[in-house]
Amino acid sequence: MEDLEKKLAALSQRIDILEAEAEIRRIQARYMFLCDTPIPEYGVTSDTQRIDLILALYTDDAVWEGVGEYYNGQFGRAEGVAAIRQHFEAFWGQKQDPALLLNCHYLTSEQIHVTGDTATGQWVHMQPWIFSDGKALLRSSRLNNAFRRERNGAWKITRTRTENVFVAPLPAGWASDFPAASVLMKP
Repeated sequence: MEDLEKKLAALSQRIDILEAEAEIRRIQARYMFLCDTPIPEYGVTSDTQRIDLILALYTDDAVWEGVGEYYNGQFGRAEGVAAIRQHFEAFWGQKQDPALLLNCHYLTSEQIHVTGDTATGQWVHMQPWIFSDGKALLRSSRLNNAFRRERNGAWKITRTRTENVFVAPLPAGWASDFPAASVLMKP
């Protein structure tokens, strides 16, 4: 009987880790999805709504930071949800010229490590950008993020840390026929 109880406890722990990995994967993908332009979340009509949805993924004490020789000066470090909100408001809160018409995040090289109620995850992401003046670029970054299971059982982001891999200019017109608004998630 004791052996069976140990096996059930070990199996329960393995299932908990697999469920945590799946939830962390969903949170990270949702974050990237909400950062895409045009925003694919149906019914979200403003960047204020977008920012609120992104911040709902974070703990109150979270940190968002760009590190390394390229991102230190560009993104810096934001500690706490209020500072992270300011970071996103600076990015989306004002009309910019040239306007960002399209960007889309592609995640790869995933590694998730769960230890009890905390976890880390590493990814590489690629992100094409198209601007209203015809300029375009491809950006790649590494992510080293941290997560925590809250008392209600929900996982949230405690740290987003990003480091530039490269930025490559793309020729004008390299992509065509992209949408001005997304209707993918429309019921």
